[in-house]
Amino acid sequence: QVQLVESGGGLVQAGGSLRLSCTASGRTFSGYAMAWFRQAPMKERAFVTAIRSGGSAYYADSVKGRFTISRDNAKNTVYLQMNSLKPEDTAVYYCARANADMWAFAGFQYDFWGQGTQVTVSS
Repeated sequence: QVQLVESGGGLVQAGGSLRLSCTASGRTFSGYAMAWFRQAPMKERAFVTAIRSGGSAYYADSVKGRFTISRDNAKNTVYLQMNSLKPEDTAVYYCARANADMWAFAGFQYDFWGQGTQVTVSS
């Protein structure tokens, strides 16, 4: 069993920055893709960004150029640096581990999820 624990959420003004962290328990981290999803109030969960085991990353158009995903396999941790935040970035952010080291943009392709961390951006 893998447990994912997110941290770093909070309240920030528009234009500000936050850095989210997600730490995985167990040994099975480095060989899997990791991702961040988010769910805004009254909306469905949406893909934000993913990173392969080697560090290649993919971003949703809505965050491209503002968010950066990274990972430290030695620390079993994936990060999400969020800059130039907008009110529409307000959501609960979830990290997830994919079924394999692959590009995956749908929730069903991820088998372990964190509990989520709230990000609120005020205007």
